[in-house]
Amino acid sequence: MKDTAQANPAPRPEAIRVEALRKSFGPHEVLKGVSITAREGDVVTLIGGSGSGKSTLLRCVNFLETPSSGRIVIGGEEVRCRPDGTPADRRQIERIRQSLGMVFQSFNLWTHKTVLENLIEVPVHVLGLPKDEAVGRARKLLDRVGLKEKESAYPAFLSGGQQQRAAIARALCMQPRAMLFDEPTSALDPELVGEVLAVIRSLADEGRTMLLVTHEMKFAREVSDHVVYLYNGVIEEEGPPERLFGAPQSARLKQFLKSVS
Repeated sequence: MKDTAQANPAPRPEAIRVEALRKSFGPHEVLKGVSITAREGDVVTLIGGSGSGKSTLLRCVNFLETPSSGRIVIGGEEVRCRPDGTPADRRQIERIRQSLGMVFQSFNLWTHKTVLENLIEVPVHVLGLPKDEAVGRARKLLDRVGLKEKESAYPAFLSGGQQQRAAIARALCMQPRAMLFDEPTSALDPELVGEVLAVIRSLADEGRTMLLVTHEMKFAREVSDHVVYLYNGVIEEEGPPERLFGAPQSARLKQFLKSVS
């Protein structure tokens, strides 16, 4: 389990707060009033079966999906929404989205750009960062994720694990307040999973705030501060990893853990 001992017992500021979040696709309600909080430095992991609402929740936090109702607060700033859940201020959404690094199941790299070009595109053209500064930042991050020698390569010439590590580095180039990981290893061959998990583990060890959706239960137990088990769009059980994995209370969670062990 991640060591959460703090020299200062004062609570850390909230990084992400979700209150009573609902999301429907037509008549189908995927999220049914979910509330979660991640303080700065927390790793909050979402687990659950297919269709439980994990990825939808993550995408709502980043407003890649529009919530039907509820509140989302990022770094103490509430996202202003209309009664139907749609954003009231697009500029606010764009600004807040820049503070959240998103890593998807698929790698989503621009295939016509080199790895280095992928990393500097948004910092230069969206954030207005000088190109030399963006390149310097990108090279440090590529070294960090073990891709220093691949900056001139195109995504098609990288393994799946290398592409996902490049995608993580690209998200980090934005210097985000928090990282959102949506099943970052699900598209990888088994032998490549470990190299991506090692990068995510290093981010957790340095105290980076993360919301993580994963099916890697051993990894979730080791890196998480708080684990949320979603079932059918609601939180069935949540708590510290040692309790959820070591002494689950819900019959559904017990069955889920048996099915993925």
